Amino acid sequence: MSCRATSTEQGEDASQLRALREAIQFYMIDFQTPLGKAIDIFIIILNLLVVAVFVIDTYPISDSLRLFLWRVEMAAIGFFIVEYLLRLYGAPDRFAYVKNIYSIIDLVAILPTLLLLAIPLSGAYADIRFINILRVFTVLRVFRFLRFMAKEHRLFGIISLEMLNVARLVVTIIMIFFVSSGFFYYVESPVNPQVQNFGDAFYFTVVAISTVGFGDIVPKSGWGRLVTIMMIVSGIILIPIQAGRIFREWMSVCERKTAVCKNCNLERHDADARYCKRCGQDLYQKKGPGD
Repeated sequence: MSCRATSTEQGEDASQLRALREAIQFYMIDFQTPLGKAIDIFIIILNLLVVAVFVIDTYPISDSLRLFLWRVEMAAIGFFIVEYLLRLYGAPDRFAYVKNIYSIIDLVAILPTLLLLAIPLSGAYADIRFINILRVFTVLRVFRFLRFMAKEHRLFGIISLEMLNVARLVVTIIMIFFVSSGFFYYVESPVNPQVQNFGDAFYFTVVAISTVGFGDIVPKSGWGRLVTIMMIVSGIILIPIQAGRIFREWMSVCERKTAVCKNCNLERHDADARYCKRCGQDLYQKKGPGD
C-alpha cells in the first residue's frame, strides 16, 4: 500500500513539474496575454538599459556614476541569466535551444560580464585591455530585438505585415551601425586620439558604411582596419538583402489586379488571374440582361 502511495505521489510530482515547465515555456514565448506582454516589455527595457550603459560608459564620467552604471549592468545581467535558464528549462528540446542563434547571442553577451566578476577591477587591473574587449560583447544584446521583428510577433502586432520588412531594414541598419561602432571604439580608442568615445566611433561607422569617406577619422591599428572591413562588407550584404525584400513585396502588390470580384468583393488578384481566388467567380463575366 505504501509503495502504491509513493508511486502515486511521484506521478503527481512529475505531472506538476511537467505543467510548470509547459507554463514557463508558454509565457517565455507568449506576447498576447498580459503576463507574456509584461515579460517581453521588461526584456526590451533591460536591453535598452544595457545598451545605454554601454554607451554612457565610453564618455568621461565620475567614478561614482561609473560604479552605479556597473551595478545597473550587473542587475540587468542577473535578470538575463534567469531568463536564459527559464527558457532553457521550458524548451521542449533543450539541445536545439542551446544551438539556436538567439540563445548563442544571449550566452555570448552574458558570459563576458560574468567573467569580469572573477577579474579584479581595481589598481593595475582596471586598465587591462582584455577587460574592455570583453565588455564590448555587450553590444550584441541589440540582436535580441530581432526576436520582436518576427512575422508572428511583429512587435506585439503593432507593425503591419506590409511594413514588417521596412521595420526589419531599419533595425538591421541600426544593429550594423551600433555593433560596428562598439567594436571599433574598443579596438581604436587606446591607440587613436580621434576616437575618444562611442559618438566618435559611430560617426566613423556611418561615414565608412555610406562610403562618404571624409578622412577626418581613420583606423590606426590592424584590428581597427579589420573591423572597418567587416562593417563595410556586412553593410553591403545585409542592407541590400533587406531592401530587396521590400522591393519584391512592393512589386508583388503593384502586379496585382485591382479588379473587384462581383460575388465576394475581393480586390487585388494576380496579374494572370481569370477567376477569383476566394470564391471562383469569373472576374470577366459579362453582365446579363437582368443585371
